[in-house]
Amino acid sequence: MAIFGLWVINKAGGLVYQRNFADGLAQLTSNEYLVLAGTLHGIHAITSRLSPIGGASSGAQIIEGESFKMTILLTATGTKFVLLTSLAEPSPDNVLQKVYEIYSDAVMKNPFHTPEMPIRSEGFDTRITALIGSG
Repeated sequence: MAIFGLWVINKAGGLVYQRNFADGLAQLTSNEYLVLAGTLHGIHAITSRLSPIGGASSGAQIIEGESFKMTILLTATGTKFVLLTSLAEPSPDNVLQKVYEIYSDAVMKNPFHTPEMPIRSEGFDTRITALIGSG
């Protein structure tokens, strides 16, 4: 059971926060992370329209690979929180909800933070480290 990484993607599909927490993920360049975030944003938008049941869908919530799982939390403002974990991680939804609470307190209440821009908050980093661990 491990948490490998956390991404925060703004409503336009831009990566505003990325952090790795455990070994196991390939080391990517900053540009590759930006491309991945934009691709995930597009996939999420498409899957929200594919629901076979009438009405609106929130899109993909879990994407599983052979050795990892991506859990996605979409907020009311369109911001996506993505947690990359091992397949055996028991409660990624709970962790994402706590990350969202930390984001609301440490980032959105910060008068010096510009919405939709990269997150540069020591308070956010400190609280994420306390929740998930060092990375």
